[in-house]
Amino acid sequence: MIQNTGLTTPRVVLLDIEGTTLPVAFVHKVLFPYARKHLPALLAQHDNPVVAQVLAQTAELAPGVPAAEQLERWMDTDAKVAPLKSLQGLCWEQGYREGELVADLYPDVVPTLKAWKAAGLTLAVYSSGSQAAQKLIYGYTEQGDVTPLFSAFFDLEMGGKRESASYSAIVRKAGWVPADVLFLSDVVAELEAAEQAGLQVCQIARPEDKTVPGVRHRVAASLQQAASLFGLPQGA
Repeated sequence: MIQNTGLTTPRVVLLDIEGTTLPVAFVHKVLFPYARKHLPALLAQHDNPVVAQVLAQTAELAPGVPAAEQLERWMDTDAKVAPLKSLQGLCWEQGYREGELVADLYPDVVPTLKAWKAAGLTLAVYSSGSQAAQKLIYGYTEQGDVTPLFSAFFDLEMGGKRESASYSAIVRKAGWVPADVLFLSDVVAELEAAEQAGLQVCQIARPEDKTVPGVRHRVAASLQQAASLFGLPQGA
């Protein structure tokens, strides 16, 4: 076990979602197909302000290409672009509210987050999914509504997750000290970007997701293991 020697005990934990608190399979095998299925009906809602914004942003990013065609292309490559994420969030909102979608977090997640919250840590989310989509995931889980555990939600409006400037922007907006923040993600490139911005980092390498552990950063197979590495409460 790596000891926390020489590091500041985190006061803030910033969490990725997919592969960190939620199985990758739920996103790729449930959420993405659901959004793709309902895309045509949503695009027909021209009086919906979110749809109107998506169409305008898509036209700006891909001039001359039909919006539906471009959105399909982005979905095929899981592009991290704001208009696609906004539209997917709108699709998922319908699914969650109608009971067709329910997120099943990893079993260690809620107990550990509750322990961290009770110990006075600030918890926040940074994901490529829109803030609305993030709140839906945590608002409609098999474990109930866990959104009250989080103090803030950040999305691509802060910048790409593989860019160090994005983490600096988050820290600046929230008023945090970079060294006080622990960022948890399964993606090494994101950890490297956060580290460059002065954050502490740890890779969550879930065996269930077949995440390949990196070699430069601390690695944990669960939030409880991450807690033990950084001197945080581990929960029940």
